[in-house]
Amino acid sequence: MTIDELYAIILDRQENPSELSYTSSLFLEGLPHIAQKVGEEGTEVVVAALSQDNARLVEEIADLTFHVLVLMALKGIKSRDIMYELERRKR
Repeated sequence: MTIDELYAIILDRQENPSELSYTSSLFLEGLPHIAQKVGEEGTEVVVAALSQDNARLVEEIADLTFHVLVLMALKGIKSRDIMYELERRKR
């Protein structure tokens, strides 16, 4: 799965909520909760990088990536916006 494919799934959960979907529940909780989750997952990435094996670090980076994508969807930010900014910085 690519980041864009995952982002499309997240957008679908936002537009078509399901009671069984964790992603839909995040959108229902709103921006403060989603932003908090991004912070929590970022901290867990740091902890895993400093004190755990790479397998655990991969899991935590995946969690952080997912929650950042949810935040992006909520705020209407597309992956191309991020890629454009990264491209701009390399100059």
